[in-house]
Amino acid sequence: MQMQDEYILIVDDDKDIRNLLGIYLESEGYRFIKCDNAERALEVLAEYHVALILLDIMMPGMDGIAACMKIRERAKMPIIFMSAKAEDMDIVEGLMAGGDDYITKPFHPVQLVSRVKAQLRRYRQYNDNRISDNMLHYEELALDASTRQTWVNGKELRLTSKEYEILKLLLENKGSILSIPQIYERVWKEEFYHSENTVMMHIANLRNKLRNATGGDEYVQTVWGRGYKL
Repeated sequence: MQMQDEYILIVDDDKDIRNLLGIYLESEGYRFIKCDNAERALEVLAEYHVALILLDIMMPGMDGIAACMKIRERAKMPIIFMSAKAEDMDIVEGLMAGGDDYITKPFHPVQLVSRVKAQLRRYRQYNDNRISDNMLHYEELALDASTRQTWVNGKELRLTSKEYEILKLLLENKGSILSIPQIYERVWKEEFYHSENTVMMHIANLRNKLRNATGGDEYVQTVWGRGYKL
């Protein structure tokens, strides 16, 4: 079953195929986004957390092979090619471009859904074993402590060192209220002494970046007279 904030991206210029796949994916509890061209698919990847991509090869404009190579410059989610091109060299080309699986048209949607499940299971098992201890999550927000990277809705958020440390501290203490002295001493690692404005300025900057990335959602909550929390 898919996590709540994840989508499967269907990219195919054939409307009937997009709709049919959507019906079968929805019946299995998956959320999905449909695109009829690769250019729009790349925009979706910057806006949403995509868990897996179903990618047609022969499309007007950018084809699936070129799109896959572009996606692989920044993302590692499973990509399953869907194509009427069934020659061995076509399949090899797709896998060499970065695809994880290749299914030839016409296919039965049940067969494709089974491959979706297998690819998601394999990908999650690998990533859970590799980075689970380093990842912190809250709603659409994810932070990787091993690389010091932060994402909102799957899009990387650029933070200063102090903004990152404050966000990491809040994520490690989700639901708990942290006072300004607590935040200062644990992030700046020195004794707190009339440093309210320093903490408040960094939190204001962090909030602005989060708002811009989410379209206005407020992640960092102020608890008046007590401090801040997620």
